[in-house]
Amino acid sequence: MSYILGIDEVGRGAWAGPLVVGACLLNGAIIEGLTDSKKLTKKKRKELAEKIKESNAVFGLGWVDNKELDRVGLSESLRLATKRAVGEVQKKCIDKNIEIKEIIIDGNVNFLAGTDLENITSTLKKADLLIKSVSAASILAKVARDEYMESISNSEYSFVDHVGYGTKKHLQLIEEKGVSEYHRLSFKPVAKIKTISTSSSKYIGDIAENKVANYLKNIKRHKIIARNFKTRECEIDIVSIYKKNIYFTEVKYRKNQLYGGGISSLTKKKIDQVKYSATIFLNSHKEYLDYDINFIGAVVEGSDFEIKQILDIN
Repeated sequence: MSYILGIDEVGRGAWAGPLVVGACLLNGAIIEGLTDSKKLTKKKRKELAEKIKESNAVFGLGWVDNKELDRVGLSESLRLATKRAVGEVQKKCIDKNIEIKEIIIDGNVNFLAGTDLENITSTLKKADLLIKSVSAASILAKVARDEYMESISNSEYSFVDHVGYGTKKHLQLIEEKGVSEYHRLSFKPVAKIKTISTSSSKYIGDIAENKVANYLKNIKRHKIIARNFKTRECEIDIVSIYKKNIYFTEVKYRKNQLYGGGISSLTKKKIDQVKYSATIFLNSHKEYLDYDINFIGAVVEGSDFEIKQILDIN
């Protein structure tokens, strides 16, 4: 029975989203088809990930999101994610009375150096292709990260297509929209191509609007049909539909409660401007004329861009 704990990472070079490290000890499980996750189709990776989870294998995942990665750097993030993944496996092994006898990390850097596990850890290039437990770790990490990127996907950045990696389409979207709350600002490609300063009010507003749009789409199950619809009177931040309802949402950001500017900034004049602009939108999108009309005010607050209020402003 193999007691080799295999480790591999996914998302090292992505421009957006988290870094994820997978750790897996097969614990006698025999799973056909294990190999480098990059050599498998999306469907096959998911099938193998389910087989691994249903087997005797012991596994863990270590996550570092884009904000933490920007703060501590890529090298430290790889160490943190590795330690988190291994820590999860260690807890499970204690419960199952399993001893980890050897650890193999894909690549040439020992991210467990300086820990109690350093002496049983080695590195190997292309281990995800050569060592079954490393292949399993690679597959689990890849599937988990892809599913996360799909869960935050929106029409603005198409994360479902490129899962945060640098593609021509991704580049074009950042150039057009600026960066999102999920992008890695410390990565040179993103820093070079972003068109809006991270200190600008427009950048902050974009993040707040993305946060609310994702909430409406993923939590409230709305379909976003327009963003930043402009008229001479004002700009409507988000237009969405759910069943036979159409929603016009105005997003307000404030640094904290002391700064004000949330719902209190939605004066009667501003609300009237939004309503007038909504009539212009409906006149140009007649397929929604028979929908029930709703007006929403959303307040996003703080450096974490937490949604504090969503209110009916009809």
